Amino acid sequence: MPTISADFEGQTVITTFEMTPGTCQDLLDELTDAYRNFICHQPGFIGAGLHVNDAQTRIANYSKWRRREDFQAMLRTPEMRERNRRIAALCSRFEPVMYEVVEVLG
Repeated sequence: MPTISADFEGQTVITTFEMTPGTCQDLLDELTDAYRNFICHQPGFIGAGLHVNDAQTRIANYSKWRRREDFQAMLRTPEMRERNRRIAALCSRFEPVMYEVVEVLG
């Protein structure tokens, strides 16, 4: 799991996925495979964490990248485009959003 730090100058991406409890594990398996076998080998990737809510209806994915362009380049690869089609079939919607860490508390 990546460390959250206010002085991080890279790109933070939080992606939320909505699904039924029956497809949660399938989606987790697909996401884990994507990270282990493809995403973690992409230029600029730093780390990620997957989080599941108690009802197994949402997954939140927190990832860190050296640059915004690195994340965008990964999304445009043919392999990730194919993986995203499989991911989309397992959930009702997903949305990656880029963020800047502005404060860390606690």
